Amino acid sequence: MTSATTKPTGGTGGGRRLAGHGWVTFAAVLLAIIGCLNLISGAAAIAQSHVFVASAHYVFGSLRTWGWITLIVGVLQLIGCFGVLAGNQVARWFAVAVIAISALNQMFFIAAYPVWSLAIIAMDVVALWALCAYGSRENLAG
Repeated sequence: MTSATTKPTGGTGGGRRLAGHGWVTFAAVLLAIIGCLNLISGAAAIAQSHVFVASAHYVFGSLRTWGWITLIVGVLQLIGCFGVLAGNQVARWFAVAVIAISALNQMFFIAAYPVWSLAIIAMDVVALWALCAYGSRENLAG
């Protein structure tokens, strides 16, 4: 009987290929993309670029404060990406936490750039789902 997370390979070797490995790799690459986007938007917010809405009101802080927070989250996401690609389970949980923080950060950043923030939140949700649903040790063990 086969598990719902495994599929037989099409080759003649008779080995098994895990479906979760592709999703975890996709989540790690998506995490790298989101991290780079957060770095760019954080740097633009710190420089008080004219990309953002000038009259936005924030829960606390200013555009520059949220820029620093976004920049730090982006760096943490890149660190998590490399850990997930290395196959480390602690790094996977770190990445899950950083993705959740990124989604919350973007919810506060919506006042400055709504469409961008909603796009980042959507990518965060997909990466979070992939890491939570397919990143377990049992799914990735070969």
